[in-house]
Amino acid sequence: MSKKPKLSPEEKAAQEFMEKIVSLCKRKGFVFQASEIYGGIGNTYDYGPLGVELKRNVKEAWWSRVVTGRGDVVGLDSAIIQNPKVWETSGHVGGFSDPMVDCKECKNRFRADHLEGDLCPKCGGELTEAREFNLMFKTQVGAVEGTSSVAYLRPETAQGIFLNYLNVQNSARLKPPFGIAQIGKSFRNEITPGNFVFRTREFEQAEMEFFVPPDEEQQWYEYWKQARFDWYVELGIRPENLRMRVHEEDELAHYSTGCADVEYLYPFGWGELEGIACRTDFDLKRHSEASGSKLMYFDPQTKEKYTPYVIEPAGGIDRMALTFLIDAYEEEQLEKDTRIVLKFHPEIAPITCAVFPLVKKDGMPEKAHQVEALLRAARFATFYDEKGAIGRRYRRQDEDGTPFCITVDGDTLQDDVVTVRHRDSMSQERVKIDELVSYLYKSIGEWKRV
Repeated sequence: MSKKPKLSPEEKAAQEFMEKIVSLCKRKGFVFQASEIYGGIGNTYDYGPLGVELKRNVKEAWWSRVVTGRGDVVGLDSAIIQNPKVWETSGHVGGFSDPMVDCKECKNRFRADHLEGDLCPKCGGELTEAREFNLMFKTQVGAVEGTSSVAYLRPETAQGIFLNYLNVQNSARLKPPFGIAQIGKSFRNEITPGNFVFRTREFEQAEMEFFVPPDEEQQWYEYWKQARFDWYVELGIRPENLRMRVHEEDELAHYSTGCADVEYLYPFGWGELEGIACRTDFDLKRHSEASGSKLMYFDPQTKEKYTPYVIEPAGGIDRMALTFLIDAYEEEQLEKDTRIVLKFHPEIAPITCAVFPLVKKDGMPEKAHQVEALLRAARFATFYDEKGAIGRRYRRQDEDGTPFCITVDGDTLQDDVVTVRHRDSMSQERVKIDELVSYLYKSIGEWKRV
């Protein structure tokens, strides 16, 4: 039997780090193995109370920058199951595949283009010849199964946007350049999903198709590359862990004039975080030809009619959430112990404020509940905790990534002043309750990664 290859010190450290992340995610309620009580199912995960809030905040941060924070992008929510002709026209039925090989010894399946050399990464066993493997999930529509009832779960959200280009353009009275964005589930029957939620078969995408006059393609491509890179830095990702990798010509799709990936340095190496692609007029023209619908723009001023070019920023929400979590994770050596802390940007932290009574008596819990109600009314995500020593409560919130802990003590009952403890610096300030909301908003606005 072949021996497993020995890990280098760097590979072992990366593996141990990812094990810490996975353990933290389960222990704190970020991510659970799906169907765990039945033994799970390959690379499928459920998001717990903290994880679902982290994902929701990431989606809202994306939407606020790409859609509602602008005047030239609108939203869409297209169907997961579309007419199968959509996927035939887009090329997914005939060409959406990966080269697959099987290991004759360990029986695991791999993408041939992800293997280095002739060795299988699991056991070094002999591999089969590569064969193409379509990544789309098939399903049936209607009561009777047959070739006429075959449908597919969408492998990307982009096609729904192209199909609705004319509907949106007319109903919203838009003129290029303008964008259509959506966030939604996509499904790919990946051969080698792995590295936790980095690559899964069911995932959530955030995509935007930005329709431009053909002669403005390059300037908007450069604009969106910079804008999408900056978004990650603004939300706290350390710049040294990011890079923009421009695709070589032999990597581009035949219709593309350019593509670049925002990449992050994961424990397992550089990986794609988000792609920004020039799709030209390929998709709109393909669907126009196949459907007979003229997906073009008519300029009433110049009387010119043309098919817009498209710039597409597209990323996975699950991968974004994992990246923010990995980059936020720190272990700080203190005098008596090690502090584990997630230094999330306050905008995406699952909990914004934790509220504590110093002790469970003398009216402090009642006052603390009043403070929490005030913060909830101001739309902060809050958590109330009165169990254990105050230091332990701080540590629990550090692991959750909570930026602010607010303590009600005996003096609060006299002067309506609470103690605000900052997660990153562990510094504390006394703040009047009637100034607390504005104080927190100001602190969030001034937050910088340290």
